[in-house]
Amino acid sequence: MPSTHDLELPPTLREHALSWLATPAPERQIAPARLASTVLLLRESNAGTEVFLQRRVSSMKFAPSMWVFPGGGVDARDESAGVPWAGPSAADWARLLGLPAPTARAIVIAAVREVFEECGVLLAGPTAHEVVLDVTGDEWQADRADVLGRTLSFGALLERRGLVLRSDLLAVQDHWITPEMEPRRYDTWFFSARLPERQVADDRTTEAAEAVWRRPGEVLTEVREGTARMLPPTIVQLRRIEAWADLTPSTVNREGLHAVLPEPVQDGARLLLRAQLND
Repeated sequence: MPSTHDLELPPTLREHALSWLATPAPERQIAPARLASTVLLLRESNAGTEVFLQRRVSSMKFAPSMWVFPGGGVDARDESAGVPWAGPSAADWARLLGLPAPTARAIVIAAVREVFEECGVLLAGPTAHEVVLDVTGDEWQADRADVLGRTLSFGALLERRGLVLRSDLLAVQDHWITPEMEPRRYDTWFFSARLPERQVADDRTTEAAEAVWRRPGEVLTEVREGTARMLPPTIVQLRRIEAWADLTPSTVNREGLHAVLPEPVQDGARLLLRAQLND
């Protein structure tokens, strides 16, 4: 059941919140929220469960200098029905996400594409039961650059390589929508995925100044101490992962999710974000 939580408002959003609260509701301008997918890429190490995080460059228009998971907006070509596919069907994902099948398909494709573009991990294989082992070679990196540059569609890449997208390697974990007070907004589905054997997550993206594997608890401590910056959805996902005994929950879809839409509230001198979380 959803429950109400008050979340810390990032300092960078303070002016947005004050302006929003001072504006009468009928006069508020609400930007549309673009569909997006984000992936919690996970692995087990000697130190325990680790998650892959990227610190966005300071010039980014959305969440500059924040630590985030790999992800991004749904691209028009993600809506293609011709992408080679294995695992739960678009209809299966539609029932799980509560969306039309074409939209659910695009969200899943975007999740797999973004992970490949942003950290070089490919959740695909030659069959429905295999995963490609190594995508670090020069030819793979050239294909990655072409997908990122939109001169090669993700579906065309898979077809040329004789691969199928492995939708079964993803599990949905959460669904958040950027607060209405923000000028740039996303309707984001959070997925989890285990790092495929022998694949390597890298930092070859212009959108990130740094990319690392970290234990959730360590990063959350840095957030509390003010030495790391994260948006509330990222913090909530890390808290959930920190509570896992192992990576088994990362392979299980969380059902019945509602869209978490935080809203700014003023509690005395404090500004907060209040949200109904998917507990």
